[in-house]
Amino acid sequence: MIKATPFDFPYDGRLVPANTALLVIDLQEDFLSTSGYFARKGYDPAPLRAILPTVNRLISAARAAGLAIIHTRQGYRADMADMTPYEQWRRKRAGLDGTDVLLRSGAGFQICADIEVKPEDVIVDKTCNSAFTYTDLELILRARNITHLMFSGCTTDVCVHTTLREACDRNFQCLTIADACASGDQYAHEAALHMVTVEDGVFGALAESGAVLEALVRLSGNSS
Repeated sequence: MIKATPFDFPYDGRLVPANTALLVIDLQEDFLSTSGYFARKGYDPAPLRAILPTVNRLISAARAAGLAIIHTRQGYRADMADMTPYEQWRRKRAGLDGTDVLLRSGAGFQICADIEVKPEDVIVDKTCNSAFTYTDLELILRARNITHLMFSGCTTDVCVHTTLREACDRNFQCLTIADACASGDQYAHEAALHMVTVEDGVFGALAESGAVLEALVRLSGNSS
């Protein structure tokens, strides 16, 4: 089991690599670079970049233990046919008209080069904050008999938390890795992490990467 709050994960002590996935949410250039969407909105991407070494350690350990690695990317079609009038309004208001920011045709849509993506990894593209909305994520998880999800990525308070909430409603067992998630707003980051633990873990459990890595190393040793 993984030492976590408010209970150790998973609650029944049955962590099976084949039934577990590490979700790496939206670690894209548009959020991590100094010229991407996040920076253009006035946020400092430095806190997001700071988690990359931790996320890489988790990815490496998860692969060694036999977990699935699932990356998500947020962005719209190049022709913006999938962008609602409200999103178009927000885009114009942010001064993004005429740019390829948050478009799948743009360089910023790609996963940050510091994150190693292997051919066997799954990539889920989305337009919404939740990785479940209008995507095939749930179909992929059910097809692979994945029942347990570990969350990392950005931002803690928006895409990570929205996906986490929907995962819980779909009866996946969820663990948020606190120091493998980040936001440009520290208050929102801390509040989002706190919300995981309220009501005795209404959105699952919360752990530090050290505890997760220790458990993954044990799993890797058991499976060898």
